[in-house]
Amino acid sequence: ASPTRPSPNDLQSHLYASFLQRKTADVALRISGTWHAVYRLHRVILIQAGFFQSLFTSGFSESKAKHSGHRADAEYIDIVFDDVNITRAGEHRTLCIARLYGGGPPLWISPSMIPTPTCPLTPPFAAFPASLDISSSPDLPPGHHPATPRFLLSLLATATFLSMPSVASQALSAILRTVGPHTVVRYLNFAIGRGIGPPDEAGIDSDQYEHEDSPAVGLEQVAELIQEEDASFDSSVDVTPRDTTPVGSGSQSVKEEPKHSRICGSQDVDSDTDSEYHGEDDENPKGERMEPCFYYGAVSDKVGEAAACWLTRWGIDMLRYEEQATVCETGTVNRAGGSSWAPLAHYVPLNNDRPGSAPPEMRGSRMGASSYSRLGRAEVAVPVIWRRGGLSARWVRGIMSSDALFVRGEKERYEVVRSVVEMRRVARAKGVPGEPEAVEEAEFERLFREGIYYANLHLDDLMAISGDISPSTGKPYVPLSVLQSAHWNQSALYHRITSRHAGSSSPTLSPAGGAAKELGLGVAPAEIPKHTIHPEEEDKAFFPIPGDSSLRLGDSTGLEGASMEQLFDMGSARKSVNSTEANFFGLEQARRPASAFATSSEGANANANAAATQWTAHPPFRFAVEFWDVDALKEKSRLHSHTIWYAGSLYNVYVQVVRKKGVQLGIYLHRQSTVDPIPSSSAPAVGMLPPPPRDRGAMGRGPSASVSSPRPASLAGNAGTPSPTPIGGHSIGASPAMPLSLPVTLPAMAPAVAPPQPYRDPRPAVSAYFTIACASATGASLTRFTSAPDVFSVSQSWGWKSSSLRAEEYLEVDAEGQPAAAVLPARREVSLRATVVLGVV
Repeated sequence: ASPTRPSPNDLQSHLYASFLQRKTADVALRISGTWHAVYRLHRVILIQAGFFQSLFTSGFSESKAKHSGHRADAEYIDIVFDDVNITRAGEHRTLCIARLYGGGPPLWISPSMIPTPTCPLTPPFAAFPASLDISSSPDLPPGHHPATPRFLLSLLATATFLSMPSVASQALSAILRTVGPHTVVRYLNFAIGRGIGPPDEAGIDSDQYEHEDSPAVGLEQVAELIQEEDASFDSSVDVTPRDTTPVGSGSQSVKEEPKHSRICGSQDVDSDTDSEYHGEDDENPKGERMEPCFYYGAVSDKVGEAAACWLTRWGIDMLRYEEQATVCETGTVNRAGGSSWAPLAHYVPLNNDRPGSAPPEMRGSRMGASSYSRLGRAEVAVPVIWRRGGLSARWVRGIMSSDALFVRGEKERYEVVRSVVEMRRVARAKGVPGEPEAVEEAEFERLFREGIYYANLHLDDLMAISGDISPSTGKPYVPLSVLQSAHWNQSALYHRITSRHAGSSSPTLSPAGGAAKELGLGVAPAEIPKHTIHPEEEDKAFFPIPGDSSLRLGDSTGLEGASMEQLFDMGSARKSVNSTEANFFGLEQARRPASAFATSSEGANANANAAATQWTAHPPFRFAVEFWDVDALKEKSRLHSHTIWYAGSLYNVYVQVVRKKGVQLGIYLHRQSTVDPIPSSSAPAVGMLPPPPRDRGAMGRGPSASVSSPRPASLAGNAGTPSPTPIGGHSIGASPAMPLSLPVTLPAMAPAVAPPQPYRDPRPAVSAYFTIACASATGASLTRFTSAPDVFSVSQSWGWKSSSLRAEEYLEVDAEGQPAAAVLPARREVSLRATVVLGVV
């Protein structure tokens, strides 16, 4: 630029200085809402935001500047922010307006809030403190503004209201990358319209949120604060939608439609009632004032997806921490859950103290110093997730019954459900505030009835469950009729597989028969009423037989540079699934009662997907698999999971590293031969998390260990999967969790264990559908692959290799995109986790 012509940077600096000094303003915004202030600004800058562009250019009275006297005075415009999520720190006084001027402080997110592939539960859970010290951390860079979870949510709400896509995408990206133990419930509540929450959090001292009531760094003089009693304009907060305030596309902050805008499944008669206000699931008795529901469309759903995905991956791990917190508080372990379950943060010692495990940027900080008890043991603050005061009872049911929940099998699912239910019942009896008893118990009853597939349990487990009595109610957890129906269901499947009626039209079991691979279990929706002829079968469950599909939930790609239209249209590419609160953001249990398949045209037309598929009365087999040290796996070598038995056949899952079009990870479902040896399964080389505090093997068939508890009694190298250079020959000594002191070759393997086989399917080939859902390394997203029925011959595999399972998630990659050399075994919680849904047809 010439000396006489200012450069663009000079112009931007001049405008920003005018903003900071409140000079030459042509408009003064008098804000009323959760705070009262006047902001002296410039129209030409404000119209960059969709809200103000509509306000100033769409024919409203504010479109014409009003002049008085001989000079143009700043025109006063009254704006009422009726969205309680828009706080002072989240509105004009901070980033939003400052960003329009090209300034404002950069945000700083504490490293303790950010999960990483090496510390997926956030650094505090890696053997040093869980205190999320944000505002007072010595690591806060000068001139930066600390961004708490609550601040980020408020920033997202404000940017969405004002239609500022650059700020909205920045806030949304920060939220998605900070989903963790101490943020997941807050983020989920925001997604379902319950607001940004109070300015405190488990594991965070309340004084660390004081900056949220203060102006952003560097913007202290922007606003002229007005005392509420001195405000010359209406300062009331109206919780109803305002038609007089124009907004940009997608910037409406108050949801004008029912809270559940779309109910998944037209016949889902048990879904929550539609309402613009919360209260039907809360403590508000009928007649009391209800809280408004603030919903931001696809932006809210994206946050909800990430939170729900995280809960399905880490929910059982966090339950173990919450159980341990109660044990540490009371000093006793009560299998019946008779401990005090207060909705407060508890500090529990970590059993895996390892010097030097903290990230370099956090060593020596106040966070590190405050993480140790008086005895010098590292402690972690356990957030309230499953306890009363955390998730609502409806969401407990949704997550616990989800096919994506990472739990070893149905028996373990029943045990963790029982644990959570008793935990909350005891807390309710002790006066811990929460939902009304009737609301909780209705959800618990439905969870025990529908959320667990008892037909996939052995008879001795069913008998044990029938005699399992709740110490809180004195009644069985599961009605006997549910267990009897499950036993009938599994007996019918056994008969279908092993028997053949002479002269019947059922498929032959002869290998030469073309239909031998199928059992004929699929039923068209219109035929379902014919299969429920008894009155008590009205609520009989049917399960969909899916087609081929793939889906990514919680994905954060495409946010950078997105417009408001793109932010609100992020789900348009996934027309096959509606990811909303009504279906637990795409993770709802896949089942429907027979009554949902009405023969009326209204019922048939309301659910087009149901009419386009087949259903089966036999629930699929759900199980979880986990793989450690995948980066030590040599190409084309297989790393197997444990082996399971289902419907007369053995199955396991294995992963492979594939170097084709870059580095990909393949995951496959394998029908195991009953003649060949059972393969060794992946095992952690270092045991990190403590075992569950209660003995969950006291019920039913043999010991019942969680998938995430240390399984192998010994570890041995697998000759079929040698470690690549430079790992070859490198061994580590056994950790305290390993009973043997022998060296271990990575990836570590557990001895093969053959599951019990009540009977065998005599057919050489079977037809089965399956779904494999792979959680991301940090758990905030998952990739779900679904296959229509495929033919599984003995020792045949079906699966996928995908760039969505790339090395950045589960493998270390060098600059050229190739697997980097692993040096040490990963932490115990660093693994590839997947859940499998398998059903024969």
